Amino acid sequence: MDGPGTTPGEFRPDNPHDPYAALRLRNVRLYLGGNVVSNLGMQMQDVAIGWEIYERTGSAMALGWVGLVLILPVIALALPAGHVADNHDRRRIVMVAQVFVALSSLGLTIVSVTGADYRLMYLMLLGIGTARAFSQPARSSLFPQIVPRERFSNAVTWNSGGFQIASVLGPAIGGGLIGLLHRAAPVYVLNALAAMTWFAAMKLIVYRPEPRGSEAMTLRSLSAGIRFLWHAPTVLGAITLDMFAVLLGGAGTLLPIYAKDILCVGPEGLGWMRAAPGLGALCMAAYLAYRPPLRKAGRALLWSVAAFGVATIVFGLSRSYWLSLAMLFVTGAVDNVSVVVRHTLVQLLTPDAMRGRVSAINSMFIGASNELGGFESGLVAALFTPTVSVVSGGIGTLLVVAAVALACPTLVRYGRLGEPEVRGAKQTPEGGGCARHA
Repeated sequence: MDGPGTTPGEFRPDNPHDPYAALRLRNVRLYLGGNVVSNLGMQMQDVAIGWEIYERTGSAMALGWVGLVLILPVIALALPAGHVADNHDRRRIVMVAQVFVALSSLGLTIVSVTGADYRLMYLMLLGIGTARAFSQPARSSLFPQIVPRERFSNAVTWNSGGFQIASVLGPAIGGGLIGLLHRAAPVYVLNALAAMTWFAAMKLIVYRPEPRGSEAMTLRSLSAGIRFLWHAPTVLGAITLDMFAVLLGGAGTLLPIYAKDILCVGPEGLGWMRAAPGLGALCMAAYLAYRPPLRKAGRALLWSVAAFGVATIVFGLSRSYWLSLAMLFVTGAVDNVSVVVRHTLVQLLTPDAMRGRVSAINSMFIGASNELGGFESGLVAALFTPTVSVVSGGIGTLLVVAAVALACPTLVRYGRLGEPEVRGAKQTPEGGGCARHA
């Protein structure tokens, strides 16, 4: 049967592909709408925080602490947060987390308006990071509970497109408001309102939580997600690919150097360079939404990450601004394919009782690789040159694709996106796969 909010007869799995299949569900519209507003507010606030801290301190190190304070709770609390998501109502966890985000944003507002010690902002950011640590696995594992399997990849595609819209518009709106008002405080207030909008959307979602007992938080229960991944080669391979692509292949940290010293396009050119990957991802999200689910999703994932590596190499070698923009656009487009396939595989090939813990580990890996990837790029650029840093990262990404393809045959063979399991392969300790070689 159709879920809440669908119109009878508008969608059947045996009908031709319906690009709006997921959006016909009321719960999905609420989830996606709230999530887009929340991400928009957070993107605006990220710009405001960076602007205000640098305006107050003039210190690059003070800016560096922002990312660290936000990611540390995600890493430190990944296992407990996953356990909580698997043993409690995931919708309520997301709602409570949004309350903490709103309160922390209001705290930032008070610090900004009163001119209090800027270091208090880090305390508020720690609160936001902690809320994210619990919210991310809860909302990721909630999504499959409110979306039928046959519409899940379509829902993930729309969700990814919404995130890209927020990523493109959020910084522009945040920067525009700061330029207009010459203050960051109003942006913090808007993020608090965005968080409460997400809270309200969650409140309106109607679903039946899966019945589950309350499992004691022990070392064994905390590590259950790791044990599952160890014996789930398809899921582990997908996470490994994305993690190393972010760690090795990202050129984002070095874009200011390319804009100023290599391509000589100034801040205006830098702005377009930062926007290009998001625009590429948005276009790809629209394309994926309008085409049927990928029939050879495993190979599509491997090819998309390989294309990401090749585009990164070409960008690193390019001395043409337009070619560089095109390669950044390509990296965003193929990365969106990777995001849709990986998220679908992680959620649909993981048992519901384990989704929170696996999602938490996935969030930890991706978050850590983002931060470490920026450090790795800067370190190699400092030791050699920016070109060596970017090109070697792209080559490293290609080597990782080859290694995962050889070590994870179940991922290579995975077929239609959304299938419940890999045909002809067992996701068990006896079934073998890449878990022993990753």
